[in-house]
Amino acid sequence: MRTIPASYFRYIRGETGISPWSLLSPLGWLAGSVSSGRNFFYDHGITVSREPSIPVISVGNITHGGTNKTPFVEMLSRLFLEAGIHPGIVMRGYGRKGKDILFADDCERSRDLLGDEALLLSGRLEGVPIVVSADRTAGVECLSRRGVDLAIADDGFQHRRMGRDVDIVLVDATCPFGNGKMMPAGMLREKADSLERAHMVVISKADQVTPDRLDEIRERILSVTGKEPFLSNLTLSGWSRFSEGVDLLRDSGPPPSPVAAFSAIGNPASFNLFLQKLGFQPVIHEAFRDHHIFSVAELQAVCEKALVRGARSLICTEKDIFNLPAEWLPCVPVYIPRVCASVRNMNSFLSKLSDCLRPKIVVSSNGHGEDAIGSLLASRLKKEFPLSEISGFPLVGRGREYGARGVAVLSPPSETPSGGVVKYRLQDLMRDIRSGLLRHISAQASAWSGLRGRIRTVVCVGDVYLFLHTLWGQGVMPVLLATAKSVRLHGHWRLERILLKIRVRKVFTRDSETAMELAEKNIDAVYSGNPIMDLAGGTDNGYGKKPVKLAGNQVLFLPGSRERAYDDLALLLDAAALMENEAACSFVMAVAPTLDVDRLLEKAPSWEFTSGDVICSRNGEHSVKLFFGDVHEAALGSDILIGLGGTANQICAGLGVPVVSIDEKGKRVQKKLLGEAESLVPPDPFLLAREALSILGDPVRRETMARAGKERMGTGGAVEGVVGYASQVLGWRKRHEVFRVFSDFAAMKGDIEG
Repeated sequence: MRTIPASYFRYIRGETGISPWSLLSPLGWLAGSVSSGRNFFYDHGITVSREPSIPVISVGNITHGGTNKTPFVEMLSRLFLEAGIHPGIVMRGYGRKGKDILFADDCERSRDLLGDEALLLSGRLEGVPIVVSADRTAGVECLSRRGVDLAIADDGFQHRRMGRDVDIVLVDATCPFGNGKMMPAGMLREKADSLERAHMVVISKADQVTPDRLDEIRERILSVTGKEPFLSNLTLSGWSRFSEGVDLLRDSGPPPSPVAAFSAIGNPASFNLFLQKLGFQPVIHEAFRDHHIFSVAELQAVCEKALVRGARSLICTEKDIFNLPAEWLPCVPVYIPRVCASVRNMNSFLSKLSDCLRPKIVVSSNGHGEDAIGSLLASRLKKEFPLSEISGFPLVGRGREYGARGVAVLSPPSETPSGGVVKYRLQDLMRDIRSGLLRHISAQASAWSGLRGRIRTVVCVGDVYLFLHTLWGQGVMPVLLATAKSVRLHGHWRLERILLKIRVRKVFTRDSETAMELAEKNIDAVYSGNPIMDLAGGTDNGYGKKPVKLAGNQVLFLPGSRERAYDDLALLLDAAALMENEAACSFVMAVAPTLDVDRLLEKAPSWEFTSGDVICSRNGEHSVKLFFGDVHEAALGSDILIGLGGTANQICAGLGVPVVSIDEKGKRVQKKLLGEAESLVPPDPFLLAREALSILGDPVRRETMARAGKERMGTGGAVEGVVGYASQVLGWRKRHEVFRVFSDFAAMKGDIEG
């Protein structure tokens, strides 16, 4: 019967052409479709992975069969130990009985409890915690509670529910892709194109093929990944001799020749090649399926064949000895080569691994106000994690707020007539679509796909649309700093609540009432402060800033930050002229960085510059000072705001400045947030002027509006809350420290070798 599995393995390895096993091809196509569908689901957040609280390096492959993962995991563990980093290992424990999560050093050293590979590594890596768990994600968290700095996941490439920082994939040089088909028609667990997900690809057993064959494999991998693969070999570190049990192994010299071999590994042919390179030509090599548990009868048969062929010793792999029956007493001495993995050009390998371990953090936002908060958060993250790569991904505009804070922008520019994502009018949506909105969305999706698997959990500053956009682009559950939805605006729709519950790591709300509402629906939500008030400097209304203060009643104008600000400017300037005719007022206009001043004045032909930051009416009767700093600096010295903005209006209200705005759909929504702090009038300069003068002339109303704004907006603190959550719960502090230590180690090794 052993000729049947032998012919099957020759077929899936691509060693035979036409074969009856070709009838399995439809099953291979089906498996390929299922695998592709599963990857699509993970890539787009339909099925999600979660970022563990410690860094994770996955070592895996895309084929069934031995690619030397276990010795490679051991090599990585020793590298981290040498660097001063405490690693732990999580393994599936293939072939063990039971499904409990177990630590190798907490239980009996039994193959039934742990599996052969965990037993092997636990004997080789003293002091390194090894946990066996079919659920690798749960295993990583167990390691985290043990206090390890980093987890190495053996055979984790297909375990996509487990988030990982680095994916290392091994490709067997002696049989890289088999016959190119998926199991059961071939050896592939995934299509070769899935190597694109890997951060690093290593060709193992590189010394067992010719240079020309190695170049072919290298070029194939390079065409898929765009990255040069590394090369790895197995080297002999010594010999052990088996006599009466696993625990009685002892060091030994090399086995006497002639030798016979037996093995139960994924690629027995490579074991044979390894022995040949050591100078041994086995007279027989009895191969069994991977992880096979030997019986006494099978081993007796191997011994008899070996003796008939004149063998003086038997050789098997280290993994095989854990699958030998305890009662077996070999009649031929059994020797085990102790092997270790080595990487050619180790300096480059360490440098690349270090780069992959560098935390890469992205803050995404969808609007001018959200960009301001997002850029503030990104700059705060840069300060907290200075060695990390911090980037912004704004969905609207060109990300000027990020650029102003020195934060790189990863998203393509998206400028539309409405200047936003939420559309209060159908005509705004249609106008944006005609100007290329759908093209912008497609370009952003492409940009996300290029980042997929390369960055940490994305922090979204905005609304549910933004988090869904990010989830689809990254596939990893984001953190949401919610700036829009509130119970004061009828709360979240039922579908939104469902999505927040199952696809967001944590929600930071803009007010405590919304956090309570979401928490009652079992959504992980918290209120740490109003993110909009973080733009005003935090919890102290002094903010350490010197207010902008002019003579008389100071009126602050905000034309807004979107395209319509150019058309609305005349409305504000006409109101200024009317107010100054009736009362002693001075005027400051805060100009958003998204606006072009020259273009603004084109819309007000009766006004002109008289100096660098002052515009005057052409008759010389009225003047307005232009202010280009943060809006809260202008608000602190102002007595009232006539504002057409969104976030900026809310900042001013939170600082106790009464707000007058125009009565339209968007502002009516904002009115629900600000309550008595805001007064809405029709878009008429006379009515705006009259309402503003009325408030200035009524101290009681003015104080009522100021108090309402402060109560409604609360204080800041959301940004610090997110930074603290990311540092501790998401494990970014640990990642930053591991990168710092390992990058120093990699540089030191490079200097020594150099």
